[in-house]
Amino acid sequence: MDWSVVAMGCVLVLVALGGRWWERAKGRKGTGPGQGTRFFWAWLPLLMGLGMLCANLPALLHASHPVVMTMDTLNLVLAVTTMVLALRAARQFFRGRGLRTLE
Repeated sequence: MDWSVVAMGCVLVLVALGGRWWERAKGRKGTGPGQGTRFFWAWLPLLMGLGMLCANLPALLHASHPVVMTMDTLNLVLAVTTMVLALRAARQFFRGRGLRTLE
């Protein structure tokens, strides 16, 4: 079961990299969504995938305790960063629609 979480993390990282490549190719043509949503949707899968990898991979590889603690700290930083990005994107989303519920 733990290896399936690591595989899902790898898939999310690959989806994020593919999405960034797709947006760059699409951006050259001059079409695409707004800058704020493009930024959020490009980084969200990458941060979630890295968080999944950091959470499970060291324990599965039987890493030493300092390595596991370092990866847990990195996972906490990624979680906080993802939460901040999600709140900023929600704020932009609601501000663009005229709803002032998250201020």
